[in-house]
Amino acid sequence: MTISVSDTGVGIPDTKMDAIFEPFVQLSRDLTHNQDGTGLGLAISRDLARAMNGELGATSEFGRGSVFTLTLPRA
Repeated sequence: MTISVSDTGVGIPDTKMDAIFEPFVQLSRDLTHNQDGTGLGLAISRDLARAMNGELGATSEFGRGSVFTLTLPRA
């Protein structure tokens, strides 16, 4: 089963894509409009997906938005 969620936000620069699923990684404040957070959400989400034999991934075009895709095996 695959679920994709897209947005039309600022997107993620190519130089940051490899790091966004690492714990405590946040984009610079100017890209996130000063939103608070710890940088754990994506790391925890990916770990949960993998614990269920799935995967969480992302694609993004800077300035246009991102697509996050969760893939899980059917029960």
